[in-house]
Amino acid sequence: MIDAKANTAPVQLLVPATRTSSANGTGVDMKDYVGRIEVTLDVGAVSGTTPTLDVKVQECDTSGGTYTDIAGATLTQVTTANAIHSIQVDIDAAKQFIRAVATLAGASPSFACGVNARGIKQVT
Repeated sequence: MIDAKANTAPVQLLVPATRTSSANGTGVDMKDYVGRIEVTLDVGAVSGTTPTLDVKVQECDTSGGTYTDIAGATLTQVTTANAIHSIQVDIDAAKQFIRAVATLAGASPSFACGVNARGIKQVT
């Protein structure tokens, strides 16, 4: 669990927006973070016929390289509005860059959502 009193800093992994198709976040450089980060998916309005939203965290050695899934870094699937889900990711075991990937399914799915992370920045 993240200590709220520690020197934590937020990062945006997927900018808040209303999405009607799957999306990849921009790679975020995590070289200054240590330990575990908390990744949070925040969902507002949802519409469509049987809409689903799946979010996972991926890693890469370089910002523009080929990203791969981080084992166990998948958030709970969302099907309804006004949901918040969080997971912990060991950033020490991850590659330098991470991003969130949102996969939407169903007929005309629409999710207002964003993904943020909060972790401890090392003192330099």
